[in-house]
Amino acid sequence: MKTCDIITLTINPSLDKSTHFSGLVPDLKIQCDPPQYDAGGGGINVSKAICRLGTSSLAVFTSGGASGAMLEALLQKETKITVRPIQTQNWTRENFIASDRHTNAQYRFGFSGAPIAKKEQQQIVEVMQQSKGNYFVLSGSLNEGVSTDFYQQIATIAKANGAKVIVDTSGEALRKVLDIGVYLVKPNVGELAKLIGVEKLELDAVANAAKKLIENGSAEIVVVSLGSQGAVLVTKDQNEFVAAPHVVKKSTVGAGDSMVGAMVWALSKNKSLKEVIQWGVACGSAATMNEGTQLFKLEDAQRLFEWLQKK
Repeated sequence: MKTCDIITLTINPSLDKSTHFSGLVPDLKIQCDPPQYDAGGGGINVSKAICRLGTSSLAVFTSGGASGAMLEALLQKETKITVRPIQTQNWTRENFIASDRHTNAQYRFGFSGAPIAKKEQQQIVEVMQQSKGNYFVLSGSLNEGVSTDFYQQIATIAKANGAKVIVDTSGEALRKVLDIGVYLVKPNVGELAKLIGVEKLELDAVANAAKKLIENGSAEIVVVSLGSQGAVLVTKDQNEFVAAPHVVKKSTVGAGDSMVGAMVWALSKNKSLKEVIQWGVACGSAATMNEGTQLFKLEDAQRLFEWLQKK
């Protein structure tokens, strides 16, 4: 298997279909534009973001049925992504995103992933055992029936191979993988609150809450997404807040994945931690400037990064 510095795992990928319509009226047939198809899912979007920044990665993901075949074909067009699909009996899920021209409102319909057989789960484990890289990105949701400690299993393998583990998931799967400690985790404010056992967090308490994760060995770097307000990066010795630039938002699909991809790319290029969070915010914000599920354009991300550096 080809060696890549960055390896992403997407257990529950999606074939994303996006369109536009004019006016949402109950009980009437809504005429939609021809659909735009994109390969989606946490780790896949991270690999696509890294590709846009000019760096290669290995994308490991499950693929089943006609939707999986189409997802693979879309990824094959990404010249800097080495594709490693793991075939499943059940079809890859589809997501649907529709935007109303009249109101600029976006409607996002997500489906849960079909169950993955035990032998297919074992194949994922075996592929990850064979994969050698400096950064392992575990991103996205788990399919129905997959144990919530699955990411923990993969993280254990990655750490044994000397890799730095980056995690972007939620719920019990996030809690369990943090039990063994990772290099970087990217919760939002609500997820961070749950991790430290409080109902909610005010913005001025976010950095101290992130420090608690670091102190108990859950992560070396905690990046907390603050939505439209930006993000904060916290380590044992450093605290970097970056406010999000004001942009005209067309879609929020893939913004978080773009942020993770940019940060992993920056880490792999030995950028400073301040630049890591600046690149993350720049690419995440740039992703919202595009319609549907298209992630960001490099020229937008570069312009926003330069603006953030001057602030």
